[in-house]
Amino acid sequence: MSTTGPQIEVLRSSIAFRGLSENDLQSIASRLKEESHPAGAVLIEIDEKVDRVFLIVHGKVRISRFTSFGEETTLNMLGDGNIVGEFGVVDDRGSSARVTCAEPSLFYTFSKKDLDELLTTNPRVSRNIMRESTVRVRQANDNVVHQLEIERSNTATQLKKLSTLIEASRSVNSTLDLEKLLGLILDAAVKSTDADRGTVYLIDSIKNELWSKVFGGENMIEIHLPIGKGIAGYVGQTGETINIPDAYNDPRFNPDVDKRSGYRTRNMLCMPMKNKDGKIIGVFQLLNRKAGSFTADDEHFIDAFSAHASIAVENARVAQEMVANERLSAVGRMASTIIHDIKNPMGTLRVYAQVMKKKSGNEEAAKLADDMIHQVDRFVNMTQEILDFSRGVSASNIQELEFEQVMSSVLDFIEKDLSKNNVQLVRSTQFEGKVKMDQDKMIRVFYNLASNARDAMPQGGSLVVSTERSNGNVKIEFKDSGSGMPEDVKARIFEPFMTYGKKHGTGLGMAIVKKVIDDHNGKIEIDSEMGKGTTIRILLPV
Repeated sequence: MSTTGPQIEVLRSSIAFRGLSENDLQSIASRLKEESHPAGAVLIEIDEKVDRVFLIVHGKVRISRFTSFGEETTLNMLGDGNIVGEFGVVDDRGSSARVTCAEPSLFYTFSKKDLDELLTTNPRVSRNIMRESTVRVRQANDNVVHQLEIERSNTATQLKKLSTLIEASRSVNSTLDLEKLLGLILDAAVKSTDADRGTVYLIDSIKNELWSKVFGGENMIEIHLPIGKGIAGYVGQTGETINIPDAYNDPRFNPDVDKRSGYRTRNMLCMPMKNKDGKIIGVFQLLNRKAGSFTADDEHFIDAFSAHASIAVENARVAQEMVANERLSAVGRMASTIIHDIKNPMGTLRVYAQVMKKKSGNEEAAKLADDMIHQVDRFVNMTQEILDFSRGVSASNIQELEFEQVMSSVLDFIEKDLSKNNVQLVRSTQFEGKVKMDQDKMIRVFYNLASNARDAMPQGGSLVVSTERSNGNVKIEFKDSGSGMPEDVKARIFEPFMTYGKKHGTGLGMAIVKKVIDDHNGKIEIDSEMGKGTTIRILLPV
């Protein structure tokens, strides 16, 4: 190529050719060839024999090496005026590093033979290249040391996180109490991610909802969230991780929660809790990282912690089931003993009542005898029902019955008991028609609900019992004016051995009620407010 001004200026500005005479520069320029390469192009590969040297006119190249783990480490970045490939010319060995274009670049090249001749005949060029090589070796050393410092810092950070994970795992495996465990899991997640607060939800697959327990004032309250609703519900449904750096600029965030609570959410991290099989059993929701937004490291930590937390949760659930099963077994053994001990005397009482009814000739005495027979049968059946529940046995005698007649007879019986306790029974029975049901079991359901309402009104009150047709069902409501119940009790009212506000009973009443309604393909719902009473609503298919 012809030697023109620009080539001379490039040579003159290069450290390697600094101080050369105009004749020397003209001589070198006459041997130059021009090349251009795109970003990512490899100019020299490791162990490759160097056949030419590159003088960077415009652009930037990366000098790098690979570790034994396959990671590419940058030794140096070179720009305009630098030459590349001179080491391979000097020692005549394969290249010890890779040279790659970091951006589109323009080069002047000259052959290995030309550079070798220039180094032999021109001491100034040799000194310049030696001086520049020394500077680059030092830069490479500095870069390597810097990389080592970064790796050491990263290693220390990872060891700290591992230590935090081990400590968090030790903490959550220290209890089998599910409520206490949720608090420990949340505390570990909040501290480890430097969050301000958060919530740990568990998934109730039967009710298809998330639930958790949080402090509301001085009391622990239970919250429920349908699967798929809100950010936590979406994560519980899909298993996706949602990291929101700016809550109020993200359409997925609902600011209404902040408005109700007075809390200001800046950022949020919401992640699934998965068990060893990959099944979603809960959701982490963390709010307001104290220093900036939640990071990828926070996500990795919660993901790792999730495995330990899920094991602890499942262990706690298994322990609860074992305790409940043992208690049910104990109740079953007790019920079995009671039935064995009372069957003969109860049978004798029943026979005597039948004899009294036949021989009395008195209508009132006959009615009393019928009541005795009914009470004996009810007592034996209730005891048998507890025994069946504890054994998991479910046998129903479903018949199509006139619902109004069944309801009227049971209310007559209930009214006597309520009036003795200064509780007024108000009837609002509007449904007429036939319903398929087990009469004895449904009567015990109604009696159980009335008894609970009576216990909730120790100073007296009113119990409104209403029936009506509703969307193919008969809706039965027991509405009392009693003390009501808190949210956490309402959420657990159908659990075995759950009692509230009374000193007697086995704690199985509402669990058996729920089982009977389920066996009738019905639904049971509870509305309750402290100080305002409770409404139990039953829906049975017509």
